[in-house]
Amino acid sequence: MNATYHLNSAEDINSDILDAIKTAFKSKPITITIEEDNLELNADLKLTLDERLQEDETTYLTADESIIRLKGRYGL
Repeated sequence: MNATYHLNSAEDINSDILDAIKTAFKSKPITITIEEDNLELNADLKLTLDERLQEDETTYLTADESIIRLKGRYGL
């Protein structure tokens, strides 16, 4: 079982979160990893996004259409 908690800051960590973890995992061994949310686009991703912005809008797929195609092709 996995659980992810997204917090606005470390100040939001409180006993409720710890109690929820204890309730969910009981005496099972767990690993807690702390990551700083730092969304930065690398140069390759920026280039890809810039290329997509130049595409003909009449050929765009909606998010729903994209998901349907991905499910069909990759079984996602």
